[in-house]
Amino acid sequence: MTEPARPTRKEILKPVELLVISLILGAFVGLVVLFSTRQPLLAAVFFGIAFIVSLVVTAMFTLTFKPNQAEVDELAGENEDGTPKTPPPYLGPGPKGH
Repeated sequence: MTEPARPTRKEILKPVELLVISLILGAFVGLVVLFSTRQPLLAAVFFGIAFIVSLVVTAMFTLTFKPNQAEVDELAGENEDGTPKTPPPYLGPGPKGH
């Protein structure tokens, strides 16, 4: 058996990168609220909300990346060994008159 390929450094640090981006956006919102209202509790609440929202948005953006080869093969209708999948069963003609 072959061992799976080890992830690259870039692949390992990707989640940390997304967390740091969300942290920076949350800190920016928190500082803006703190400087404008001078209420630390309100600034902390807005920091938390902005951090969570930006984390969810960046996670949704990461889900839109290009699929890997296994997903492409599945979408193309091929098995892992390259043979075509069996077509769905024929259910007969549709309703008459269409």
